[in-house]
Amino acid sequence: MKTALAAALLALALPVLAQDADVAVKLETPTGTLHGSLRAPLGAAKGAIVLLVSGSGPTDRDGNQPRLLSDSLRQLAAALAAEGIATLRYDKRGVAMSREAAKAEKDLRFEHYVDDAAAWIAWLKADARFSLVAVAGHSEGAHVGALAAAKAGAGAFVAIAGIARRPSEVLRTQLRPRLPEPFWQESERILARLERGETADGVPKELEIVYRPSVQPYLISWFRRSPADAIRALEVPVLVVQGTADVQVPVAEGEALAAAARNAQLFVVPDMSHALKRATDALSSMKGLTDPTVAIVPEVPARIARFVREAALAAPPKGR
Repeated sequence: MKTALAAALLALALPVLAQDADVAVKLETPTGTLHGSLRAPLGAAKGAIVLLVSGSGPTDRDGNQPRLLSDSLRQLAAALAAEGIATLRYDKRGVAMSREAAKAEKDLRFEHYVDDAAAWIAWLKADARFSLVAVAGHSEGAHVGALAAAKAGAGAFVAIAGIARRPSEVLRTQLRPRLPEPFWQESERILARLERGETADGVPKELEIVYRPSVQPYLISWFRRSPADAIRALEVPVLVVQGTADVQVPVAEGEALAAAARNAQLFVVPDMSHALKRATDALSSMKGLTDPTVAIVPEVPARIARFVREAALAAPPKGR
């Protein structure tokens, strides 16, 4: 009876590498529980794993936001499993099943995301079944992931559609052609204060989606950080992935990230949008963001898988 019970408990404790399907996992933090999905190749016993870090805003573990259902990260996890690479993706604090870990937007800081990703890395590194823990961050997640990879000692890093310039500079570039002159001047006033570490009052209603008072402390904490500096600090292999059809992050940002890194490979994907999907015009680009049935480009998981396998082969044995 005891032997049967022990066997049953062991089976429950080791579901992670049993099959190519999502396994629910969770991580306790001082402010609440983070929830994630661990997916591994069918029949795998040991191997590398990639922590997937989602982008800005209320983006969940699958790469989705309200009304923007791309399923890009869920598809990436499935494709990497088909390539023999395990993944862990998670809902950020304040989002989806991890909502209770950040109840008030005004209390959220960029460093919280970095600390959470670093905690997941440490959690995975402590598991003997994973020979290498890599990190792949998408969009803002590339910035978060680079800092977390350095903090927690990840074995490799992938930046997908990540920026190189400071976030406030990129925000300026994105807003300038979209704002009428009066609102542009107000945006500049607010940005300047945030860059100095000061909150701004008198935000016009039309700009509240970007600069509402509750999000300003987060923006201040984010604006202090340079993605190029973060990737420059990494001593592990780096892969920078960028699409030519990305209307949010141009190829020049990926090129600058790769140039800043000590040991980087740059992979530019023709006609790939910010959602990692094929896009040849505005209509197909939007469809990729809103239609989860549109597949991500297969070149991306194939290239990431090859990079991770190479990093795992080159890494020293675990424990040394």
